[in-house]
Amino acid sequence: MTDLKTLRQLIKMMVDHDLTEVDVEGEDGKVRLRRGGKPVESGGGVPTVVLNPAAGAPPAAPAPAAGAAAPAGGGEAPVAEDPNLVTINSPMVGTYYASSSPDAPAYVKVGDTVTAETVICLIEAMKVFNEIKAEASGTVAEILVKNGEAVEFGQPIMKIRPN
Repeated sequence: MTDLKTLRQLIKMMVDHDLTEVDVEGEDGKVRLRRGGKPVESGGGVPTVVLNPAAGAPPAAPAPAAGAAAPAGGGEAPVAEDPNLVTINSPMVGTYYASSSPDAPAYVKVGDTVTAETVICLIEAMKVFNEIKAEASGTVAEILVKNGEAVEFGQPIMKIRPN
């Protein structure tokens, strides 16, 4: 079972990033945390903790896509909706980092050619830095998040123009 300190850190992360649900699996077990709503059937011995939102606080609206669409590469105009572009989505909740350290160059920038195995960014989740690969070959057309920005599971982070 996860210790109380870790649970408190998870709860703080949920509140700070306005998350409604977090599932964590590690060597010592699984934990599912959910704010508001009804408890989820945990099944399989997964502890479920339900947090009630602050009284009277309205649910937060998702961030508008236009605000997140600003490219991180230096002010290029957003790419027009092109049905041929491949969108790379965040595989987890965490913090997006364009490079391995603040003084290192970005893994990729708009115009770079990538393969499916090219590391395009890091996403930090619970103090673990996860390398995210392009999983598509082509040219980086647009970077949708800024360095240090929080990302949600499934959030679009980059668009690739296939070769």
